[in-house]
Amino acid sequence: MKLNPRQQQAVTYISGPLLVLAGAGSGKTRVITEKIAHLIRRCDYKPKDIAAVTFTNKAAREMKERIHQTLGRPACRGLRVSTFHTLGLDIIRREIATLGMKPGFSLFDDQDSLALLKALTDDEMDVDKAWLKMAVSKISNWKNDMLSADQVLRTATGDDQIFAEVYEQYQRHLRAYNALDFDDLILLPTLLLRDNTKVRERWQKRIRYLLVDEYQDTNTSQYQLVKLLVGERARFTVVGDDDQSIYSWRGAQPKNLALLKEDFPQLEVIKLEQNYRSMERILKCANILIDNNPHLFVKRLFSDLGYGDPLRVMFGRNEENEAERVVAEIVRERFLKRTRYGDYAILYRGNHQARVFEKALMNNRIPYKMTGGQSFFARAEIKDIMAYLRLLVNPDDDNAFLRIINLPRRGIGPHNLERIGDLANQQQVSLFAACQIQGLNTLLSPQAYHSVHSFVELIQRTARKAAEPGVQSVGAIRDLIQFIQYEEWLFETSPSPAAAEMRMKNVNELYRWVSDMLSDEDDATHDEALSLEQAVNKLMLRDMLSRQEEEDDGDQVQLMTLHASKGLEFPYVFMVGMEEGLLPHQSSIDENNIEEERRLAYVGITRAQQRLTFTLARERRQYGETMRPEPSRFLAELPQDDVQWEDKQPKITHEEKQQRTADNIAALRNRLRSKD
Repeated sequence: MKLNPRQQQAVTYISGPLLVLAGAGSGKTRVITEKIAHLIRRCDYKPKDIAAVTFTNKAAREMKERIHQTLGRPACRGLRVSTFHTLGLDIIRREIATLGMKPGFSLFDDQDSLALLKALTDDEMDVDKAWLKMAVSKISNWKNDMLSADQVLRTATGDDQIFAEVYEQYQRHLRAYNALDFDDLILLPTLLLRDNTKVRERWQKRIRYLLVDEYQDTNTSQYQLVKLLVGERARFTVVGDDDQSIYSWRGAQPKNLALLKEDFPQLEVIKLEQNYRSMERILKCANILIDNNPHLFVKRLFSDLGYGDPLRVMFGRNEENEAERVVAEIVRERFLKRTRYGDYAILYRGNHQARVFEKALMNNRIPYKMTGGQSFFARAEIKDIMAYLRLLVNPDDDNAFLRIINLPRRGIGPHNLERIGDLANQQQVSLFAACQIQGLNTLLSPQAYHSVHSFVELIQRTARKAAEPGVQSVGAIRDLIQFIQYEEWLFETSPSPAAAEMRMKNVNELYRWVSDMLSDEDDATHDEALSLEQAVNKLMLRDMLSRQEEEDDGDQVQLMTLHASKGLEFPYVFMVGMEEGLLPHQSSIDENNIEEERRLAYVGITRAQQRLTFTLARERRQYGETMRPEPSRFLAELPQDDVQWEDKQPKITHEEKQQRTADNIAALRNRLRSKD
């Protein structure tokens, strides 16, 4: 497919900073791919001079694969295509000495951070999980806004003072553990580039051209990182859509699009408005809805695919009936029109809405996939083996130590662990280092001391073998899993032999990944196999970024939140729960944050290719009470000539019913004949 004139202009413009305002379904990934090819083929850029960043591992993998198809894999060697956080991790690794950190640092995911905060507050405060999650969110937002613990402590007032004190303790412990959390992967490189001229100039020479996808999702520190990397030369292309900015709760700042114009007055703006996904009527409704939001840049999506069917609004008596009606529609259309289950998506505002739809699908034996289930790395068996690997590469990783010191059981109970912890605090060393201090045998029971000593020897012996290149390091991991008799442990503790086999299969899959990384890394940014430390950090980062976005191309109805649907497309879409309090969400109504909820509705509408149906319930149970919700205000904002409200349609006559029945019977006969 040829590029349209606007796409071609975006690909070939390289003389200054460029913002590509890419509407939904306008081919933005193709523009990025073709631009990288153009830079390499026609503009004297080498692959190693170019970096392209986005927000998820999945998006980075897809982009990398498209570039490989366009240029060929050998021509891409050295090209950086990654997430923001992977780029940050690479900068930290290469500048480890300048940052004053020890090599072999640990990466804390959100569960590790939660566990550390719980440990820090258990002795002094009686806090629940909700408070801890709020603390994680506060600290993350402060880091995204580039505020250190000291800065926050000086300015915090009210309840924030307690959170600021916890932030300071949390950072102290991270430093003691030689660990970084997810937000540090952006914050540390940004501060380093800001404060160190030599490092900044080095990275500006290393990355001569920068491309950023989903730019509207950048937070403060990510924007500053981009600014520092491109410098005054300002050779960059950012691609974004302010109408699809739906992640303010994660720190995203759609105003960063406006800041670009202020910080780079010579900024060129190119709009991609032709949509290759949806029927014109769907886009018309999306345009009119989003017109209710203020805009810095105005754009109008259009399509050459035809006008299409009216958007429909269906009612259920209650939430169960709403789900039953959606499933009945899918069954009817699949039977009469020979559609696939995989053609349908059910989109909702919150995960709690999924339960009734799952039940209705199961009752009708319809296969489905719910995006947002348990990730691969969240499984207990994977966290166990990853903890062993983390401790091998970083003996100071106390979280990993605590998870596996008595797993499988070694007779090292909580009292013995408490004594080890006290000794570690007295000597200001890690728990693993405390296990090697002379005199520990006087603090533990003989059996516990023997078990601790054996565990230390196992980790040290395996770490030495794993440090050897190639086959030796791979074999060390295999031997470790066998030596601790982990498979036997799974059969002892799993609810059934089948469950144990499935869990061991997951362990073997993890082992295969590690083996591939240690023997032959396929990432174009590396010329040789990774070390075990690099492999472990890469796996931890993959977990934090995407939670192993498990893909299944089977014929299944797709269930997901509106947030999770961004970037996807489906022939037939049901947007369910279109009610005040659900979409827009009640918290957004209370906080007067309707604009982002409208953008979320816009994202949902523009997922539909051929037909879009809205559903809502006349009654809905909430907190034990039956509510009568109002239809979402967003339905009233749509052009009503293009929307069919079920309760406003004229009653079907007896003759029309007979004709519809006859049409259905004819369709059934045709289908049966085709099978013969």
